[in-house]
Order: sequence, then structure tokens, then C-alpha cells
Amino acid sequence: MAKKVVATLKKEGGITYSKVIRAVKSEKTGSYTFKEEMVPSTLVQETLKK
Repeated sequence: MAKKVVATLKKEGGITYSKVIRAVKSEKTGSYTFKEEMVPSTLVQETLKK
């Protein structure tokens, strides 16, 4: 049986992170692709404004 690996993004006294997933439309094909970023929780709103 395979082991399940669980990664934790929060450490005691450290910075908490959030995963931001944005849909970006391709100019060539018109289809959508998704870009994923790991950003500190305090910068989520600034990242989404870009």
C-alpha cells in the first residue's frame, strides 16, 4: 500500500502561505490556462490585482 505524503505550509512562528490560482486567456487559441502561485497570506489581494 502506498504512503500518502501530506505537505504542511504552516510552521510555528513562520509565515502562512496561500495558493493563488488564476485563469489566463491565451491570445492565440482563445483557451484558458491556469497559473498557480504560492504567496504569503498578507500579499494575496495585491497578487490578485495584477
